[in-house]
Amino acid sequence: MSSKEFKVIGFIGLGVMGCSMSKNLLKNKNWNVLVKDLDVNKEKELENHGAKVADDVKDIFKLSDLVITCLPGGNFVEDLYFGKSNNISNIKNNQFIVDMSTSQPDLMIRLEDEIKTKGSHFADAPIARTRQAAIDGTLAIMVGSTTNVYNKILPTLKYMGNDIMHCGKVGSGQLTKILNNMILFETVVALSEAANIAENYGMDVESLYENITKSSGDSFALRNHGLKSIAKNNFPTPAFSSEYALKDLTYALELGKKLNVKMPGALSAKELLKTSIQNGDKDLYFPVMKKYFN
Repeated sequence: MSSKEFKVIGFIGLGVMGCSMSKNLLKNKNWNVLVKDLDVNKEKELENHGAKVADDVKDIFKLSDLVITCLPGGNFVEDLYFGKSNNISNIKNNQFIVDMSTSQPDLMIRLEDEIKTKGSHFADAPIARTRQAAIDGTLAIMVGSTTNVYNKILPTLKYMGNDIMHCGKVGSGQLTKILNNMILFETVVALSEAANIAENYGMDVESLYENITKSSGDSFALRNHGLKSIAKNNFPTPAFSSEYALKDLTYALELGKKLNVKMPGALSAKELLKTSIQNGDKDLYFPVMKKYFN
């Protein structure tokens, strides 16, 4: 089955990113998009854009050629497939399953092993970039799969992202995403340190960052998390929250521990994220950690 033969795409998880990703899939009128979420308001929003709402999650698996999950974390993914609902048993022969959540690489390997016994196909394809990128269809998507599966799902992924990378075998997409986020969080720590120094010195933070965009310290994090959030002390919700950031960073730290790699930078970011959460900012945009350096 090629992507041109997908008649029904099922999408589970209409959160901050998944809602916009689903809407972008609706731009292709040659397939139907079937959605499911715990939030009935999100389901209604997608229905108003032309999606169909499944009565039950199991119907997503029974009716779809391609099933995409975009959930808050690995524990939700594990529960969906191996928990009480046991949706692993609802997977059909020759079905394509793509997890776009951020999950543990080992869980992806376990999923692939189970899905292969059904005669079906699996890829992990976590996403990166901002909420606006999800709206615009310009996400970065990091795929772990066989080359054959990657080629089959690539045209579909292009409705949601414009930088789509085949990172290697199943689990490689998650590994790339987890390490990407680890680097991002540590960079935001450095940006926050610089901002606090500048403020105490009496220098405008936005001016500092603008100057650094022309220097060797420039980065995606500086231009987005720095200029748009830290410099303005703007930490909105909904966004990539402190709680979700800590979850992703914990995955990286677990990998480091398993592989006996020291991670002082990640540990520093972890403590700042924990402090943000303990002070009631778990739902705020994670650069809010900048508040907790003093």
